[in-house]
Amino acid sequence: MPTLTPSQAWEKIKPYCAYQERCHAEVKSKLYDFGLTTPEVDQHLSRLIEENYLNEERFAVHFAGGHFRLKKWGKVKIAYALKQRQVSAYCIKLALAQLPLDDYEATLQRLAEAKWQQVRQGTVAARQAKIRSYLLQKGFENTLISDALRNLAEG
Repeated sequence: MPTLTPSQAWEKIKPYCAYQERCHAEVKSKLYDFGLTTPEVDQHLSRLIEENYLNEERFAVHFAGGHFRLKKWGKVKIAYALKQRQVSAYCIKLALAQLPLDDYEATLQRLAEAKWQQVRQGTVAARQAKIRSYLLQKGFENTLISDALRNLAEG
């Protein structure tokens, strides 16, 4: 990408941030791709935050909610993905707290039931092990998985 002047970079980064929520690391990387220097990048980031184009809390809450609702990710996987994007621990905690507990547990139970129907071979213990592995991979907590498997065994 050609090197842009700071004013050209500003005009390009505003719609980039307005289009969808972005994390600070993603925007910083984009500004460096425009060929800006570190002081210019820092200045642009500050201005984006001041003008509310960039908000890490808002990004974290949207990211967590979207990945939970659309991809059915658990809190562990969401927290890991946010850490990968260099989101602060405070914002991660805030975002995970926004996930409704009833919906979270209901989603976990639905995923467990669907997988139970899908996994037909093996003993009950082998089926439960496959389901546990699947739900751990989706990012759900082991204690909640145990409760969901107990509900399946009783039901």
